[in-house]
Amino acid sequence: MKRNSRTFWDNAKGVISKEKCDALQAHIAARYTDIWTPRKVMNFATAFLKYLAKTHFATRYQAFELFLEMPKGLKARKHVTSRIITKKDVESVLLAIRRGYEEEEIEYDHYLNYRAIVLFGAFTGQRPQATIARLSVGQFRDAIDLEKPVLEILPEQDKIRMQHYCPLHPQLGEAIAPLLGERHDDEPMFKQLSFERWLKQQRVPLLHGDHHFVPGDLRKFCEQMGDILQWDQSNKNYILTHGVSGVDWRFYKHPLPENVYDVFMQFWKDVEFEQVKEFIP
Repeated sequence: MKRNSRTFWDNAKGVISKEKCDALQAHIAARYTDIWTPRKVMNFATAFLKYLAKTHFATRYQAFELFLEMPKGLKARKHVTSRIITKKDVESVLLAIRRGYEEEEIEYDHYLNYRAIVLFGAFTGQRPQATIARLSVGQFRDAIDLEKPVLEILPEQDKIRMQHYCPLHPQLGEAIAPLLGERHDDEPMFKQLSFERWLKQQRVPLLHGDHHFVPGDLRKFCEQMGDILQWDQSNKNYILTHGVSGVDWRFYKHPLPENVYDVFMQFWKDVEFEQVKEFIP
């Protein structure tokens, strides 16, 4: 703040005029190459003019804000995301988990947990830290017992605090069942932080582009695979809580859990991951 005020005073010398504002613009353009420092100086100058207008009851001071606007830059051209996540990419992660267990790098319970995390993220597209890491054993135990297994995600377990139902694919249900056992209901279901540390060390490459698989790619896979399957847009947005801030979602839509499951399975029932089916430790 002191540097901003000194820069403004050195150029204005106590006079508010168009010439002084132009001089300030020229000074910061010649001195700084970034956009952040000039923006701070201009914001200070604009705020000071508003202060003068209020304290002197003279709105004419604010008229000079016109000469303190930052130059408009060209907006960068928007591109489609470069991260393309395919079914084979997910299976590569599952294969890495399998090899980690076979080579005794990870224990059996970690193998089961990591595998379930990958399947849950791929089939449901839930956010890694905001949702997956917060789910409890009791929630899955209740969901597995249902005729149409649907997990109820609570508001505090969602980024936008939207309570919603999340259907469990049959292959996912098979991977979840061994994790329940004698565990307490309030215990976290997944070893999410452990999985993220392990995945960071493995650096599993993606098939498309020079990237490595990260936890957030499971959500991207669910979105992109949903487009391939022509997944019902309303059902997808509800499960992923993506683009559900409109009036129709706040006041009108409220699907029942069995309907959420039925629509989901219409599109995802034939999707299965080979690395899960062929390996039984």
